[in-house]
Amino acid sequence: MNVLKKLNQVIEYIEDHLTDDLQLKKISEYVQVSDYHFRTVFFHLAGMTLSEYIKNRRLAEANRDLLRGEKVTDVAYKYRYQSLDGFTRAFTKWSGILPSEVAKKQASKSFPKLTFLITVQGGKSMRYKVVEMPTFYLAGVSKRVPMQFVGVNNEIVELAKSITEEQRKEMHALQNIEPYQVVNASYNADSEFEKEEGELTHMIGVLTTNGDSNNLLEKVKVEAATWAVFPNEGSFPETMQNTMAQIYAEWLPSADYELICAPNFSFTKMSENKKNYAYCEIWIPVQKKKVIDKSS
Repeated sequence: MNVLKKLNQVIEYIEDHLTDDLQLKKISEYVQVSDYHFRTVFFHLAGMTLSEYIKNRRLAEANRDLLRGEKVTDVAYKYRYQSLDGFTRAFTKWSGILPSEVAKKQASKSFPKLTFLITVQGGKSMRYKVVEMPTFYLAGVSKRVPMQFVGVNNEIVELAKSITEEQRKEMHALQNIEPYQVVNASYNADSEFEKEEGELTHMIGVLTTNGDSNNLLEKVKVEAATWAVFPNEGSFPETMQNTMAQIYAEWLPSADYELICAPNFSFTKMSENKKNYAYCEIWIPVQKKKVIDKSS
């Protein structure tokens, strides 16, 4: 089943459970990838975060209920708001009108459900290679950081600044497999999207086959798998983030590969001669799509 079909199934699931305790862990099971990968796919295809989409759909349905004369308090709790004040603030910010005035003024604002379709734009090709990797370890320093799909994540900048010279030397001594660079890896995303974007673990480190315990660095085991590698070069971080968007919005829906549950990582080599210019590689964990035998 391709990713667009899975995403459309997720949309239907969300529609059926707008008044329930929607959990990202359950939702992401439909696409059989990690919560972080699912959020990333959704963001780049929908142009908004998953939490924004669900909030907008709930408020749109709340608007319909208020137009029908339902009590504001009942509607607030129906769509999972913890307090009347919280619902009033959210609804007013979204619609520009108090929920108590909707029925009186017959004010209506809509936000229809999404449908995902493939759109071919400009026939732009993407350079990539497929790399089979043995079991390895990510060795480095990590911290929980807020999820952020665009712009500079200041928490990651602070993490990079915290790395000591001793830790850098240890990373250099340990790295022994491709890509032989200091990488940025993301994993263990929050599975409760109601915390707005939530957090994930971000590690700055290297790839190594040495799994021995280490007092200077953390180690995370990554099982043998396949990675699709996307090189890109240009202004940083815009070019890398645009490439990431293109991977999820254009390459993935039409590729012979699908995402798997493993850390994605990237590395950046800044130019010594050009300001804010870099060569980057984005490594995405994938597997060949399963071929369905239609004759059976």
